Amino acid sequence: MSAQPELHITVAGTERAVAAGTTAGQALEADGRTVVAARVGGELRDLYRELADGDVVEPVEVGSEDGRAILRHSTAHILAQAVQELFPEAKLGIGPPVENGFYYDFDVAEPFTPADLKAIEKKMQEIVKQGQRFQRRDVSDEDARAELATEPYKLELIGLKGGASDAEGASVEVGAGGLTVYDNIHPRTGELCWKDLCRGPHLPTTKAVPAFKLMRTAAAYWRGKETNPQLQRIYGTAWETKDALKEYLAFLEEAEKRDHRRLGAELDLFSIPDEIGSGLAVFHPKGGVVRREMEEYSRKRHEEAGYEFVYTPHATKGKLFEKSGHLDWYADGMYPPMQLDGGIDYYLKPMNCPMHNLVFGARGRSYRELPLRMFEFGTVYRYEKSGVVHGLTRARGFTQDDAHIYCTKEQMADELDSLLTFVLDLLRDYGLNDFYLELSTKDPEKSIGSDEVWAEATETLRQAAGKQGLELVMDPGGAAFYGPKISVQARDAIGRTWQMSTIQVDFNLPERFDLEYTAADGTRQRPVMIHRALFGSIERFFAVLLEHYAGAFPAWLAPVQAVGIPIAAEHVPHLDGVARRLRAEGIRVEVDAGDDRMQKKIRNAQKQKVPFMLLAGDDDVSKGAVSFRYRDGSQNNGVPIDEAVREIAEAVRERK
Repeated sequence: MSAQPELHITVAGTERAVAAGTTAGQALEADGRTVVAARVGGELRDLYRELADGDVVEPVEVGSEDGRAILRHSTAHILAQAVQELFPEAKLGIGPPVENGFYYDFDVAEPFTPADLKAIEKKMQEIVKQGQRFQRRDVSDEDARAELATEPYKLELIGLKGGASDAEGASVEVGAGGLTVYDNIHPRTGELCWKDLCRGPHLPTTKAVPAFKLMRTAAAYWRGKETNPQLQRIYGTAWETKDALKEYLAFLEEAEKRDHRRLGAELDLFSIPDEIGSGLAVFHPKGGVVRREMEEYSRKRHEEAGYEFVYTPHATKGKLFEKSGHLDWYADGMYPPMQLDGGIDYYLKPMNCPMHNLVFGARGRSYRELPLRMFEFGTVYRYEKSGVVHGLTRARGFTQDDAHIYCTKEQMADELDSLLTFVLDLLRDYGLNDFYLELSTKDPEKSIGSDEVWAEATETLRQAAGKQGLELVMDPGGAAFYGPKISVQARDAIGRTWQMSTIQVDFNLPERFDLEYTAADGTRQRPVMIHRALFGSIERFFAVLLEHYAGAFPAWLAPVQAVGIPIAAEHVPHLDGVARRLRAEGIRVEVDAGDDRMQKKIRNAQKQKVPFMLLAGDDDVSKGAVSFRYRDGSQNNGVPIDEAVREIAEAVRERK
């Protein structure tokens, strides 16, 4: 009897000999719950797939990034199965994993209701408990079309195949290779319960889903295009343990309390009126105070750092954006043109850089002027799709704190180094302290300029980032069309990451605008251009700070920094005198002389998150004092007026 053939494989770094027919799960001794898939030669695979000689096998744990994506995509399949069992006429769209969860799109006659969601979740729990097996099989295009003949959206994806990965979420279903279908198989009877076009991999069984919850529904255009049919999208989340799900739901509850749109209304800071339009905000007086303070401090720091201020108009002839390349690469993000002056196209500007180039090129420049640092609070307009507009964080009209630095190649490294330090220090001044950096590199399909120029710019940025001592994460292909960039990613008070400042090196726009300076030897040279937005946009940064502080801005940014609260009407004049002293120190102070009782006035000030409440009664008046009540509820009674004024002025001056 001949010996059974052996395979030589590497498992978690150790070489082993195993019998032919050994699966990835067997080689890893996987339980299907902790280890839910395998990485074989760098490719993610189902645990039940057999190995080949020479395979390098690594475990994929459910709590890893890939493991969670597999868990969530498997749960999306369970969702789709549940929907079609309850709503047999529902047609399937796409169901990919996304950050912290998953979704699936359906074509149904009526939008899903909260009661529908409850029924779907109950059906999903039944499917999970049943322990159906996820079973992969290869299919030809012809067979896939026959099997999915009643699913028009799946048929469209089959037709697109290699190009379908460009569509929103489609890469989980079809790619450049052959097609595969995943069957859900009943564990006892072996019958087919459901199937879906999918690339996989998946969990071994539905029972391997430890914890999930359906979150909400929304309308979504098929493949993300507004010209396509509108489908109904169900969002859900799935986690590796019940505790992880509980923790995530608690995080969402806290995030909801901090939602800048909610706080903006509660604190009377801003609104986005329907009469003006989606993504176009107006700031109310209190919000205007915060914004003015943000801008004035930033302006002061820029002046100290040698920036020069410029101002440019909101609209321009289209020729300018043809010259810059934006009409070639960015037209979808711009508002449509206005036909003026006998048919000339005018556009609302989506960015300020082309106009700053015109300022640079308006007269001859000498090397003695470089580096030339131009700065503008420039309002720009971008026609974001309605589905992605979100309060102040994704708006259609917003103001960038936009800077463009023109320097020599020899100055570039030092300028990037000092610029990144300046950016991080200024963000820290606003109360953000937890950062990492992201380096976005060239997208070969969407870029201008030579590979050599890109390589030099990318390496210079990499070196500047390295000097900050922060984690550097690569973003391959994520750069703008004209040059690589570093993005400062900041974590807020509850651990969410926000993209803040961006710094981009650009050798290309100076070429397109024929920008030159006279070098020391009298020759004409091209400057290097560095694009830099520190806040990104003032509106977005306002929203980030509002959520970071949960509306309780530090004293220097607070719309109202102190409020006087009299115990009785006869104490109002005393507090009016204190208020005059504070105003002389530049403090924003109010005295609540209304008819409400003192406790109601305190509650009102707490709701408005005022940093300092100054209470006064008979004892305070007789001693020339006030009693402090702070935002955290603590109190300090009988503080002399001079001392009280000094404490508040000091807190504001030191940006506490």
